Amino acid sequence: MTRVDFYVLESSGPTSRLRCACRIAEKAFLLDHRIYIHAGSDREARAMDDLLWSFRGGSFIPHAVVTPHEVHGEAVLIGHDADNDPAETDLLINLADEIPMFFSRFQRVVEVVSEDKQSRESGRNRFRFYRDRGYDLRTHQLR
Repeated sequence: MTRVDFYVLESSGPTSRLRCACRIAEKAFLLDHRIYIHAGSDREARAMDDLLWSFRGGSFIPHAVVTPHEVHGEAVLIGHDADNDPAETDLLINLADEIPMFFSRFQRVVEVVSEDKQSRESGRNRFRFYRDRGYDLRTHQLR
């Protein structure tokens, strides 16, 4: 069954969730995982793409922004369309307010929640969704 980890940030800056997603993606990449980052919009996907190049000096994470039905060989894929479902990935980092319909095929789902009101409320809704369906939930408070 899919394991769901919630990373709850104390900050609410404009890029705090994206920076956290970069750190998680980097760690997972170094452990040989294949990652799909599901953004809430095309704009957020492009911002994530840019940030993966520059979030930490010396870091290199091969990645690509995908559109529906494209095939990519990069270890980290970024998309926002509900039709995206990269078959060769095992970790989903969800940055969208909604849960993508294909979440359950992943071994692990990461939800990143920041301090701002909208992020907290949508995070609580996602948490209830997973909890009510019996998923293995873990919460990590980050400073």
